[in-house]
Amino acid sequence: ATKVYADLIGNICRDVLSAKKQFAFIRLMGRSASHITLECAMKTQPNLSLISEAVQTNKTTLDQLVKQVTDLIVDRSRQGKNYGVILIPEGLVEFIPGFKELISELNTLLAEEESPNGLTAPSKAIYDLLPARYQEQLLADRDPHGNVQVSKIEMERLLIRLVEEELQKRGEKVPFNPQPFFLGYEGRSELPTNFDTTYSYALGFAAAACIEARAQGYMGTLQSLHLPSSDWKVTLIPLSSMFGFEMRKGKRTAVIQKALVDLNGPLYSQFVKKSSTWALADDYLFPGPIQYFGPKEVTDGVPLLVKGIT
Repeated sequence: ATKVYADLIGNICRDVLSAKKQFAFIRLMGRSASHITLECAMKTQPNLSLISEAVQTNKTTLDQLVKQVTDLIVDRSRQGKNYGVILIPEGLVEFIPGFKELISELNTLLAEEESPNGLTAPSKAIYDLLPARYQEQLLADRDPHGNVQVSKIEMERLLIRLVEEELQKRGEKVPFNPQPFFLGYEGRSELPTNFDTTYSYALGFAAAACIEARAQGYMGTLQSLHLPSSDWKVTLIPLSSMFGFEMRKGKRTAVIQKALVDLNGPLYSQFVKKSSTWALADDYLFPGPIQYFGPKEVTDGVPLLVKGIT
């Protein structure tokens, strides 16, 4: 999926750099974790990439996010660059302080009735601030677990609208021609890379090993994926060790916990180190489509999150 998205983002970067007149706001698939956004950012070097886990850790409010994006637009305009590329993870809204509580309350309330009545005062204040279009998206059809369908919340369009209002509030007369994009589930429907096929085959081997060993209640995983496939290692993890509790249809339910971006990990650390220079520069990369033949560094397709920074 990240190979497909990186190819498309690279195309958008090239178009933006050629036309020099629009800001691309690109929302990327990722129900909660920002792994896809982080991976694509490292592969394409856009001007700004919002990482949900960092937003949550830093307690960044929606107003602060809007000001951060607006500052970028103004700073680039002062350099004569009225264009740029911004990546937004699909699940960002759940990590913004106040929104997470609002969505949690809605998940509970809407499991019992079709109305937001009953929200606490802080959540109702946030809900009332949202334009009607986004209130409707929060109340749209639930997913199979009874939760808000985050993919229906058009965060890229909400940010565009709020940035336009912030520019007006500041009295900034900079040209701002935004273009929203959503790269969704089509990214996971592409033909697999060479890495994907080897990885899937090895997982099948791990599953067969579990069956042969009569090991029940385990998940087969692979380690040392940055090495040649002949050196990969199979590990079995008890499913019970991965359980946490989440609200599902208004009830606490045991589920496998989400694996979020490690803000102390090497990939995010490298991202923080480099991304500040991407803001005002045009250091876009154009990785191109999936390749099956040619030099190994082009065809192996190993995600940076797996491979590590080289």
